[in-house]
Amino acid sequence: MTQPQPTTTPTPNLPEPKFGFNDYAERLNGRAAMLGFVVALAIEYFTGQGLLSWLGLN
Repeated sequence: MTQPQPTTTPTPNLPEPKFGFNDYAERLNGRAAMLGFVVALAIEYFTGQGLLSWLGLN
């Protein structure tokens, strides 16, 4: 006895949401985090102080 083949339904092509967890938001957040990390490293390199010391918090 053979089993019937499962049928697949196509994934609907919906527009990307403007808010929430979507690919664009995640990509933008990752880029902002990388930029912030590089800026923090540059501040430490050029001033000779840590970021918290530079901001007066340490």
